[in-house]
Amino acid sequence: MKLKIASSAALLAFAAASAHAQSSVTLYGVLDTGVIWQSTNVATFVPNAAQNRNLGSRVGLNEGGSMFGLTGSEDLGGGYRANFKLQGSFSLTNGRSGLPDAPGASSLFTQVSTVGLQGWFGRIDFGRQYAPMAYALSDTDTRSAQYFGSILTAWVAMNTVAGWPGNSTNVAFGGLYEDNAIVYNSPSFHGVSVALEYAPGGVTGQLQGGTRESAVLKYSNYGLNAAAIYYNGHDTNPYQYPKVTAAVPATGLNNNRFVYFGAKYTWRSLSVSGSFSNGHNPANENTGAPGGASGDVDMWTGGLGYRFTPALNVTSGLYYLKDQKHNQNQSTLYVIGVNYSLSKTTLTYADIGYVSNRGAMNQELQYGAPLAPGRNTTAATVGLRHTF
Repeated sequence: MKLKIASSAALLAFAAASAHAQSSVTLYGVLDTGVIWQSTNVATFVPNAAQNRNLGSRVGLNEGGSMFGLTGSEDLGGGYRANFKLQGSFSLTNGRSGLPDAPGASSLFTQVSTVGLQGWFGRIDFGRQYAPMAYALSDTDTRSAQYFGSILTAWVAMNTVAGWPGNSTNVAFGGLYEDNAIVYNSPSFHGVSVALEYAPGGVTGQLQGGTRESAVLKYSNYGLNAAAIYYNGHDTNPYQYPKVTAAVPATGLNNNRFVYFGAKYTWRSLSVSGSFSNGHNPANENTGAPGGASGDVDMWTGGLGYRFTPALNVTSGLYYLKDQKHNQNQSTLYVIGVNYSLSKTTLTYADIGYVSNRGAMNQELQYGAPLAPGRNTTAATVGLRHTF
């Protein structure tokens, strides 16, 4: 009897060890903050902020891009794996978590909560996750969609001027995070790959209510990253002015379309990028935020970067926005930044930028630091970023 018990215990221990060897779980994250100075500032993204908010300069800690997450993978055999990922953003300045989809709601994993499978066919993930277009924007921008003066802040400005109140991850043009999403990423064939997304809306009685679909065609080889994006959505900007706390009832109408063409080429230490995109509301192209902006906005970008040493990298960018329906609404952002790596996991950075906003435009320099419409603004930041 003792022998049998000992043998059974040994088998259980071996099975547990084998299972452990085939699975892995990793904790990771980014801690990012610094000091920012901005010549004008308002408290909200509301279009009439120029009349009811302080426009004085400010000095404070910037939000950075802090987040933490868990990712895991299990070998299922035969070349197949099961994967999961949980990721949440937060502010290092006050510990507050990032924005969930609905204003006033609470959420721990504000960015990613997925489970999926991968194999010879590629990879498919289910749950809340980055829309495929988010990766394409970052890969084709010399400033890699940073939180200060990049294609990310310019894209946020497109959404703001079109009526996005800034307190929800649902936006007017395209999508950064998607709830209820099914995302497929194909294998790469000689540098060419495809990402496809479908997100059912779950609206009773409306098959198209709240649905989103997108496709991204990518090429990455020989120093060239190129991407084409098509995004189409229904009821994907439900928190519009003046209702910024209660969702507008789903209509099933197509109110969110975003197309993008961009590329970045790196030759030795030099990087050059450029792109064109358009966001508009097919259901009503004149819909936008109060104050004269329409729901049809173009974005042109250009960037130049040079890595002087493995540790020292300088990047610059120009981001131009134009309202197709109202020529007086234009905005141009100029930015230059320096990153210096202290180690493989820690770097310091400094950025300075200037934005010229005309008409109803309110393009921002720092992600989450809104400006008043029509205000020219200068900002500078220095900070520290640590990854683990």
